[in-house]
Amino acid sequence: MKVNINSVQFKADKKLENFIERKVGKLSSMYEGVIESEVTLRVEKSESKNNKITEIRLEVKGYDLYAKKQSSSFEAATDTAIDALKKQLEKYKSKMKK
Repeated sequence: MKVNINSVQFKADKKLENFIERKVGKLSSMYEGVIESEVTLRVEKSESKNNKITEIRLEVKGYDLYAKKQSSSFEAATDTAIDALKKQLEKYKSKMKK
């Protein structure tokens, strides 16, 4: 599965990119119909500590799954977005079996 990582107005370091690729890669092992994923990292200009946003769009056969999560770090935001996508993927898989 192809993982595209876009960081808006900053350069993501290799460690963060490897973390995201590893986490998103686990989703493709859950379901073979995953084609590719688009990950967007963004820092919101707010005074709060929870200003890191991770958006993940997962393309599966004939459908797109999407999660957008905000946290104090990109790793934490990615983890919660992956959890949300796991639930969506389980739901999608159960629909496809019917």
